[in-house]
Amino acid sequence: MTEPTPLDVTFTAPIGVDVKGELWSCVEVPGSAELFGTKRAVRVDASVDGIALPNVGLMVTGTGGHMLSLSAKLRKQLDKELGDTVTVRLERRLT
Repeated sequence: MTEPTPLDVTFTAPIGVDVKGELWSCVEVPGSAELFGTKRAVRVDASVDGIALPNVGLMVTGTGGHMLSLSAKLRKQLDKELGDTVTVRLERRLT
């Protein structure tokens, strides 16, 4: 894929994805394998609770989906911790 593709996907989800028994500071994208048509990593423009995240990677979960990592710096900006709910908007697919 060479041209960016507009997306208009908004969802709410808790921070925290179980990866091999460890809770990672990520948000799982519901229905992502079907949405993107791949089980490989993709890059998107997104926002979390209104904070823009341009050109971020969605990692594979290991169970066929995708997840968005939320750094400690971003969580501090959001005043959110593991288990708190955030609203994510996927605006454009880049890869």
